[in-house]
Amino acid sequence: MDGPEPAPADEPVEDLLRRLTPQVLGALVRRYGHFDEAEDAVQEALLAAARQWPGEGRPGNPRGWLIRVASRRLTDRLRSEEARRRREETAAALTPRDAFVAPPPGEGRAPAADDTLALLFLCCRAELPAAGRIALTLRAVGGLTTAEIARALLVPEATMAQRISRAKRRLKDSPTPFGAQPPTGDDGGSGPEALSDVLHVLYLIFNEGYTATSGRDLQRPDLAAEAIRLTRAVHELLPEDGEVAGLLALMLLTDARRAARSAPDGTPVPLAEQDRTRWDRAAITEGVALVSSALTRTRLGPYQLRAAVAAVHDEAASDADTDWEEILALYELLVRMVPGPVERLGHAVAVAMVHGPRPALELLDALDVEGRLAGSHRLEAVRAHLLERAGDREAARAAFAKAAGLALSAPERHYLRTRAARLAEGNG
Repeated sequence: MDGPEPAPADEPVEDLLRRLTPQVLGALVRRYGHFDEAEDAVQEALLAAARQWPGEGRPGNPRGWLIRVASRRLTDRLRSEEARRRREETAAALTPRDAFVAPPPGEGRAPAADDTLALLFLCCRAELPAAGRIALTLRAVGGLTTAEIARALLVPEATMAQRISRAKRRLKDSPTPFGAQPPTGDDGGSGPEALSDVLHVLYLIFNEGYTATSGRDLQRPDLAAEAIRLTRAVHELLPEDGEVAGLLALMLLTDARRAARSAPDGTPVPLAEQDRTRWDRAAITEGVALVSSALTRTRLGPYQLRAAVAAVHDEAASDADTDWEEILALYELLVRMVPGPVERLGHAVAVAMVHGPRPALELLDALDVEGRLAGSHRLEAVRAHLLERAGDREAARAAFAKAAGLALSAPERHYLRTRAARLAEGNG
């Protein structure tokens, strides 16, 4: 796979460090093993960079600088003879790791420019509970905080912290070598589950980049771009896998709208109101081709269905031209495969567009009873839109206000408060 793009000269130090963190961690784990200690060493290197670079200027090779500093910190931790012996044994065991990178003819083993993908497979192939695998990988590869991971997986933050701690302890004793071959489904039955975890992690990383769950910015484009880059790399490894192609298509079709998603002041612009001339047509063309091919030649899966929904939106010339009946049919299939709360929320929106808001509101009531979206502003935001469509302006205003109170993203909170205020003033 291709190495990471050079850092733009004007990229903020904080963004650069966040982007490089999984690459540096992957390099250290490949070289030394000792995941937990490597993570601590990387954090020390990041702190050193945050202190030095703003005043002294960033080095010409920021990634190499971080790897060198983190390596020194790690080797300081592993000075004993026993630690040295373990590192030598680990290095011997890891020799075949570069199955990912084909050496040029006539040359020796080619060093990988970026170990992030191998780190992704290591975390997802480890002998860990599924929830722990996903949480740890989001932390190590996605660079998400414990709070962000908890919101993404709809669990309390304290529970997520415990899962990550347990996963790190288990990973320390895992026999899985760094850089093992990616899961393909023919390795004794563990492949499909591991690959599913890999795709789920990449999907969650992309979602956090496309719509940040907290903070002052609506989007984190660097995070979304990294998720797309890694998914491309997995697709290159597994070109015949329909779900990998479906996920890449979904990301491309969704990210294609990024330029039109916010107003100049950062306020979100709903899909129905976006200027479609600003959508990335090249990304849409690529995404449609990927999902169309996957749907015709591979077994149907959830990511292909989600990508198909995105393709219907992106191919419509205007919001009025959107084929909502096709979208509803796709969602009917999706919720049978994945009856999760987020999927059912999307299904309710499609029901509203085809059959009106009242039956959709009944579906939201069922989600309320289950409580899995409790504390999330998205359920209340959808409810507010549906109540407004149903003509119940006061209930819609209250729902928008409640959603604003739950939103942790400043742009989304501002948008929801504005909608509530307009309804209160009679200008909705």
